[in-house]
Amino acid sequence: MNDKPAADARPALPKVGLIDGNVRYRAEITSALTQYYDVIPFPDGRDAVVGLIARPPAVLIIDEKAPPGGGMAVLELIRKNPSLAAIPVIAKAEDAGSAFAAAAKEASHCTVISIPFKRSQLLAAISGNVNKEIEAAWDKVEPVQQAALKQSVATFNQIAELLEDGKPIPFEKVKDSCEPLARAVSEGNFKDVLKGVRGHDNYTYVHSMRVATLLSLFGHRIGIRGDDLLTLATGGLLHDVGKMDVPQDVLNKPGRLTDEEFAVMRSHVTHTSRHLRDSPGIPRGVITIAEQHHEKLNGKGYPKGLQGTQLNDLARMAGIVDIFSALTDRRVYKPPVPPEKSLEIMEGMTGEIDQKLLGMFRGMLLEAAAGTWDS
Repeated sequence: MNDKPAADARPALPKVGLIDGNVRYRAEITSALTQYYDVIPFPDGRDAVVGLIARPPAVLIIDEKAPPGGGMAVLELIRKNPSLAAIPVIAKAEDAGSAFAAAAKEASHCTVISIPFKRSQLLAAISGNVNKEIEAAWDKVEPVQQAALKQSVATFNQIAELLEDGKPIPFEKVKDSCEPLARAVSEGNFKDVLKGVRGHDNYTYVHSMRVATLLSLFGHRIGIRGDDLLTLATGGLLHDVGKMDVPQDVLNKPGRLTDEEFAVMRSHVTHTSRHLRDSPGIPRGVITIAEQHHEKLNGKGYPKGLQGTQLNDLARMAGIVDIFSALTDRRVYKPPVPPEKSLEIMEGMTGEIDQKLLGMFRGMLLEAAAGTWDS
């Protein structure tokens, strides 16, 4: 699954324009974003107008000192062009109290981010703008599924900031944000959740939400209810939070990982375990899902090489759902594998995953994926 696919099979990255007269800053921002976005850098606003008309970006970053005339002059130049006027702008201010920051806050379609800022803050600002159209469509979804989408993405974004600051995961808030999802699954009305995350820019959120939904559906089908069902939903949402510690050039590498890179990728389980165990009130079931979803029945999984009866049904269910979602997800380095083909691949994984459980829920997975997954 790490082989580099044909170039024309890879999905296009969202375009992000960058106008910054400082060569070093331009290079640093481009490097920080390039694994997520197709960054189009420009040294000044005049060059940008010509280039952006040819390749309109989803979001445009403008530095406060961008030439000619500074950030506001460049913003006005961009806004005067009908083809570019509605593009969301992230204004990179030298200081939160600067005149540029104040003016940018009053401008339409404009988000202000002040130096110094963390990469996660810049990514969140870009992702938020890229996702505005997708998230705006959630307003048309029925209330329970709408709440599941809106509350989960807000909590997921907050977790990223907290972990970067070395703070614990607020489990009660996570639990509250997953309650609408558990309710939607219980009512058999969850497909708009899966449709709603399709095309969303934050891949780890998309994957986690799909795992949370399918794992909850798994549990509900075998009679799990109440707080135990919430354990499945929260476990799914949190099972990969350690990926926030993995360098983006490894997480989104468009090709086969080296042995060293694969070891770094595998470390996300250890990071997740640490974050969960350092946070108060995390149920044992949530930790089991996170720590064991990459283990295999034959002992060839990771991180501990558990096997056979060392893996309970919760871990086995989590492993099945995670593999199905990973195969069917669209990634920067691969197109999605169709659900039916994904299940055929999984049926060939004898000795690795619980084939009896897979057989029990085969129809459920196909039904859940129908019309909700990327094609």
